[in-house]
Amino acid sequence: MNYSEQFLVEKLVDLVKTPSPSGFTDTIITYLDSELRGMGLNPRRTRKGALVVEIGGQKRPIVLAAHVDTLGAMVKSLKPNGRLEMTNIGGFTMNSIENENCIVHTKSGKSFTGTIQSISPSVHVFENARTLERKISNMEIRVDEEVKDAEALQRLGIEAGDFVSFDPRVTVTENGFVKSRHLDDKASVAVLLDLARRASSGELTFGRKTYLFFSNYEEVGHGASAALPEDCEEIISVDMGAIGDTLKTDEFVVSICAKDSGGPYDNSVVRNLIETAKRVSADYTVDIYPFYGSDVEASLRAGYDVKFGLVGPGVEASHGYERTHCRALENTLKLLMGYIES
Repeated sequence: MNYSEQFLVEKLVDLVKTPSPSGFTDTIITYLDSELRGMGLNPRRTRKGALVVEIGGQKRPIVLAAHVDTLGAMVKSLKPNGRLEMTNIGGFTMNSIENENCIVHTKSGKSFTGTIQSISPSVHVFENARTLERKISNMEIRVDEEVKDAEALQRLGIEAGDFVSFDPRVTVTENGFVKSRHLDDKASVAVLLDLARRASSGELTFGRKTYLFFSNYEEVGHGASAALPEDCEEIISVDMGAIGDTLKTDEFVVSICAKDSGGPYDNSVVRNLIETAKRVSADYTVDIYPFYGSDVEASLRAGYDVKFGLVGPGVEASHGYERTHCRALENTLKLLMGYIES
C-alpha cells in the first residue's frame, strides 16, 4: 500500500468510527477542523454546522462537497419492557440494521451500548420470528444495562430525542477492500482530506479556485442548501457510486453520474468529467441512479445558480453493510485532481 492509499484508509477508518448521524455531527466536524488546521489550512464553520475551507487556486471557483452525516436513529419513546422504541434518521431497510450493535448518546453526554432487534428475536420463543414484517414499529433497542421498565431507563438519563449511532464494523482486507457502514459518504470525505493534504504540501496544480465543503445534513435532504461560498460557479457533489442491477459501476472505479432522482446533471460538466477521467487515466464509469439524491440538488432547490455534477467511488450495498476498494478511492482522487487543475 503506497503512502496515499495508507493515508486514505487510515483517515477513512477514523471517520467511520466517529459517530455522526444527521444532527449529531459536531464531533466529526471538530475532527475535520483539527485535521485541516494541522495542514495549515483555515476552515470555517457555517451557522448550520458544516465546514468550508479554501485550498488554493484563483479562477472559475468550484466547490467539492462531501457529507459527514450518516444514517442512524433517535430514541422515540421508552417502552414498558425496558426497551427503546426508535425512529429512523435517513433511509434504510430494517433488515439491514437488525441485530446491529449501536450506541445511545444521551443529552447529558453519557453513552450506552445496545443492540437493535425485532420484537420477536428468538425462533425458540416466537412463532412469527421468521415471518414478522421488518418495519420500524417492529424493531426495538435492547440497552446493555439492567433495565426492565421505562422508569429504569429514565434513571439512566435516556429519553426521547437521544441519538443512536450504528456500529460501523469497519474491516480493511489485505487486498485493499474496505467493508464498513457509512462509506456513504465517509469514503469521499477521506478523498477530500487527501486532496487538502496534497494542496497544503504544494503537490497540486490549481487551474481553479477550489473550496471543500463538508455538509452535515445530506441524509435528510438539506445538506448543502446554504452557506456555499459567494463566488462559487460550480459544485461537484463527491458522494458514492451505487452498484447493482444493470449499472456499470463497481468497487474499483470512480462513478460519474449523468442523472439521478432529481433529473439530469449539467451536460457540460458530465462531459468535462469524462474528458478529464480519460486525460488522467482514471478508471471510470457513467451511470444513472433512479433512487438517489445528492447535496447538489439541495443547493439547486435553495436557488444557487451554479453548474453541477456528481462523482464518487463505487460502493457496494449502499445504506447497508457497504464495501469499496482502495482503487476506487484513488480513481476518485485522480479525477478530482485533474478536474481542478484544468
